[in-house]
Amino acid sequence: MRSGEVELCVAELGDPARPTVVLVHGYPDSKEVWAPVAARLADRFHVVAYDVRGHGRSTAPRPLRGGFTLEKLTDDFLAVADAVSPDRPVHLVGHDWGSVQSWEFVTVERTRGRIASFTSMSGPSLDHFGHWIDGRLRRPTPRRAGQLLRQGAKSWYICLLHTPVLPELAWRGPLGKRWPGILRRMEKLPAGSSAGYPTASLPGDAAHGAWLYRDNVRPRLRRPRPDAYAHAPVQLITPVHDAFLSEALYDGLERWVPDLTRRTLPARHWIPRTRPDLLAVWITDFALGVEGERHDGPAEVQETAPPGHAREESPWGHRFGGQLVLVTGAGGGIGRATALAFARAGARVIAVDRDGPAARRTAERARLTGAPAAWAETADVSDERAMEELAGQVTAAYGVVDVLVNNAGIGLSGSFFDTTPQDWRDVLGVNLWGVIHGCRLFGRAMAERGQGGHIVNVASASAYQPSRALPAYSTSKAAVLMLSECLRAELAGRGIGVTAVCPGFVDTGITSAARFAGADAAGQRRRQRRTARLYGLRNYPPERVADAILEAVARDRAVVPVAAEARVARFLSRFVPGAGRALARVDPPV
Repeated sequence: MRSGEVELCVAELGDPARPTVVLVHGYPDSKEVWAPVAARLADRFHVVAYDVRGHGRSTAPRPLRGGFTLEKLTDDFLAVADAVSPDRPVHLVGHDWGSVQSWEFVTVERTRGRIASFTSMSGPSLDHFGHWIDGRLRRPTPRRAGQLLRQGAKSWYICLLHTPVLPELAWRGPLGKRWPGILRRMEKLPAGSSAGYPTASLPGDAAHGAWLYRDNVRPRLRRPRPDAYAHAPVQLITPVHDAFLSEALYDGLERWVPDLTRRTLPARHWIPRTRPDLLAVWITDFALGVEGERHDGPAEVQETAPPGHAREESPWGHRFGGQLVLVTGAGGGIGRATALAFARAGARVIAVDRDGPAARRTAERARLTGAPAAWAETADVSDERAMEELAGQVTAAYGVVDVLVNNAGIGLSGSFFDTTPQDWRDVLGVNLWGVIHGCRLFGRAMAERGQGGHIVNVASASAYQPSRALPAYSTSKAAVLMLSECLRAELAGRGIGVTAVCPGFVDTGITSAARFAGADAAGQRRRQRRTARLYGLRNYPPERVADAILEAVARDRAVVPVAAEARVARFLSRFVPGAGRALARVDPPV
């Protein structure tokens, strides 16, 4: 395809009758950076990716100087858009320099009506960047000065790319040869994800691409356009561990983008390669939302809210939207509340419970609450083989879990000598081995993916507050707490957070279903009623624990006591252990 003096190499996937998504790559990439994302989008869209001029199989302008201006890049985009989607606007997606130039496309007047939506990742508008710098220089404060210094430290490479000849020599020499290995180590790319990427054209692509910076950065930062307003809805995806761009760079973006959706994810710069699954979900949801369509997944997830049903907003939508969350013990109580809280935040939810109908009810409510997709799975967490089958099915059908919540648990009260070996096996099987199985199977998949994740293990205030009436239950929860601390230390280097959540007296179904060692049937029923009544009087809802879980994951907290009594017990165990031991002699409700 010709655009002015250059030939552009364009690749297409999917049905041309469907809405068109145009993918624009960054530096020093070619269109192959998008391969994992494009494959996931092709079922719903007409997907188009093209090599930017001077990259991949597209030809370079001659001379190079002045051949990579944003104006000429806009000519290229319009040539592609007019060829692949002449009758309807396209959904634009850009990464790195692909996003930088796409900001130009979505803010200049001559492209108005050609862009239906724009998804930006890891690349700011140079005009917005220029105004951002100017505002901090004109009205400096310690915070703004710090932001400038931090971004300046991240942008060191831009100065090198402006030096004559040196970048070309480096890329066509040792840097070009070593770049694939550098990228794998820097981004922790999952095994097998580098097939066909970077391409053999990398040294030449990177040498040519230096002119993207030379032709545009200084002119635009010195004289940013005053009218750089987006004329299409924008979805901003920000990887929070980006080595080249700080989140503060997007402060005040709402001034320039009237219709803005924000997303964040705990990832590094090259998210088209490291998180193509999540990007495909976000791009699909955003584009279909603009098209006025619904993102239907498999038949099981096609239910939507009935007319008049208002979906609740979540403060964590930017953090968990589109992520895959698995919750065990999700048939009721804290598990169901947690699944629904993640659903409100826009996560895809897998509700697991040994009670299959209860798990399905949770999945149905999750879809009504706002989850883009929700599934129900039946499994007994204490059964090693069942958990292995579950992990295999989940990974094959839905992908690697981003957040795992090991919540399933059972209660048992009674003295040590009334607790039988079978009682111990039952309690430890669910409360401890269930957590071990979940961490081992789903945590391993997170570690092998290499892109982080989070594990939440629901323990209890009984983990650090001993009780004469809860020897088995407290032991199981104390083990969960220590396991969580050990895993947190081991997995920190892999970017996987581990949190132990310790609720107090929460009004859930576990109280009425708790067993009492040594009691006959009548005594069981009597004590269950009493326990349920006492917890009901405490009236601490599981939704508050669920909110604490989402905040703990977002802030990567290690141990989270939730209710007041859990926080008091935590304080006593750490600073006044004698008082905790004295309290242990009191016979509690459970």
